[in-house]
Amino acid sequence: MSVISNFTVKVPATTANLGPGFDCIGAALQLYNEFKFSTLTSGKLMIQVSGAEAAGVQTDENNLLYQSFIRLYDYIKQPPPPVSIEINLGVPLARGLGSSATAIISGLIAANYMAGTPLSDVQLMNLAIAIEGHPDNVVPALLGGCRLAASSNTGWEICDITWHRHIIPVVAIPNFELSTSQARSVLPPQISRGDAIFNIAHFGLLLRGLATNREEWLTTALQDKIHQPYRKALIPGYEAVNNAAIDAGAYGMVISGAGPTLLALADKNIVKPVENAITEAWSDQGITAIVRSLALDTQGAIIVHN
Repeated sequence: MSVISNFTVKVPATTANLGPGFDCIGAALQLYNEFKFSTLTSGKLMIQVSGAEAAGVQTDENNLLYQSFIRLYDYIKQPPPPVSIEINLGVPLARGLGSSATAIISGLIAANYMAGTPLSDVQLMNLAIAIEGHPDNVVPALLGGCRLAASSNTGWEICDITWHRHIIPVVAIPNFELSTSQARSVLPPQISRGDAIFNIAHFGLLLRGLATNREEWLTTALQDKIHQPYRKALIPGYEAVNNAAIDAGAYGMVISGAGPTLLALADKNIVKPVENAITEAWSDQGITAIVRSLALDTQGAIIVHN
């Protein structure tokens, strides 16, 4: 067995929904998972994982990254080559920051690269959405920035959302997990017309608020009636942390993806007080959390040659 080539795929974390934009909007953040791929002349699959939560990642053929890798080869009707994969975790698992999206995107990008790049970014994106089931995390993980995805008769339309440079995301990552399946299980099968209208209006306002950094628009826009009222009960200390962030001057706080990570949006001039208030509020609840501001990633997934 010998290595014939190696490269690394670097994929950003993502935060999805942003309050009223359930399952259709997400933003890439400057927090990364790195996946080193080595193509082999022979041998079996090898997966090694490093990072604080390495024990939580499967290292056999059921690994989501590898499943995405072979999915592309099935799509192009070619056998996958023997491969060794080294995963360096920087994105926490099951915290609402798109860790599964990083695995899906890295597997597809690596397979496409090894196969000679037969698929376009649009085709990769469509495969990623099919695997994940919704676009809000995989699209910004692939393309970077803040992205809105809308289905059409022929596929997906992707819109780049303007994000004012003074709006800073502050993530509060608690030391407990919340699975996407659990977070989806508490959602009602139907919503009222009033709640639908509420979210449509607030989502439209959110897009304008993100573009302009207008305080009163963002403060109103981050409210939601479709998923957060049901999911917040799964996050201990939610109300206390939310109130602390707002009292410190944040525009508002939302659940990042399925949670339990919470995301505050704040003007760049008050980020530190917001971080401190969130940290103290969760500490008062007996919960340790990593609280940090993260700039938007504008590149999306990239290949780095070793």
